[in-house]
Amino acid sequence: MSSYKEIVTKAVLGKGKKVFTHNHFVNVSNAATNVLGCWVINHNFRGNKDGDLITVTGSYDINIWYSYDNDTKTDVVKETFNYKETVNIREKDGVDYSEASIIVRSLKDPSCKEVHIEGNKINYKVEEELGIELIGDTKVKILVDENMDDWEEIVDERDAMKEIDESVNENYLEKKK
Repeated sequence: MSSYKEIVTKAVLGKGKKVFTHNHFVNVSNAATNVLGCWVINHNFRGNKDGDLITVTGSYDINIWYSYDNDTKTDVVKETFNYKETVNIREKDGVDYSEASIIVRSLKDPSCKEVHIEGNKINYKVEEELGIELIGDTKVKILVDENMDDWEEIVDERDAMKEIDESVNENYLEKKK
């Protein structure tokens, strides 16, 4: 006879991913002639549930290496950018999300996608992709076959070898003559 059992476990209740784009500018003391490099480092973030929405707060540092004075000198400008993004995870009907925990993962680290020089300003665009999961308790129903004997017979190899040795007739060929 089979029956159903319920198992209470932690599972992913909802998940999604989103690409975030931030446009910024930084003032430089010398009029830049060329941007030689733009790096995004020290990315930190976390997610919080705010009613039906997920709020992701984070920060990263921008380092822009540029040349000035007709490409004869260089400098690096550093800036920390703080952000706050609100996202909506599609929730399934009949699931209680009030006790769900949030996991935010960086699927694509922030990187500088575009840089433009406008006088003493450097405009840049940073793009990142985050994955967000809601983890919580849920029930899973499974079919249980209570009549099944899932015990395997254990055979001692020494007993099997002894049985083989005892069943071998060493005089087999002599009887056939």
